[in-house]
Amino acid sequence: MTEVIATEEMKQQTRAEAILKGFQVNWMNLRDADTDVSGKILWQHNEDMSNPDVEHEARVPKRILKCRVVSRELNFSSVESMERFRLEQKVLFKGRCLEEWFFEFGYVIANSCNTWQSMIESAPESQMMPANVLNGNVVIETKFFDGDMLITTSKVRLFYI
Repeated sequence: MTEVIATEEMKQQTRAEAILKGFQVNWMNLRDADTDVSGKILWQHNEDMSNPDVEHEARVPKRILKCRVVSRELNFSSVESMERFRLEQKVLFKGRCLEEWFFEFGYVIANSCNTWQSMIESAPESQMMPANVLNGNVVIETKFFDGDMLITTSKVRLFYI
């Protein structure tokens, strides 16, 4: 029985490695989804932030902290198909979890490029910390999954400009 479990775990690990090898975040942007009807981009990044081997950095305008709702567009490519692509994100302040978000995309076609838009509501203004306190102390930890199988974990440190 133990051998069967070990074999299944190895299959899952091999599958996760194959997905990661052919997976890439092409770009991501953030917009004020509440008041900016023009859809003006507040921040955009054009590098793959899914790489688990480095802590990525993002320099975002501090006015994003005033937004009630932020729209995030994520463009990604995948060589492998995925049954239930989803993200789990944690907002860490000095290593402590302040917020946790869950997003589900669903089925991903093999050899596809996809754009995924999500809305993120901010905490009430009374619960927000100022940019100078948050600056460099916030890390967004994103776990990419296919169903329950972890594909990769990405960490992005935020700097407010």
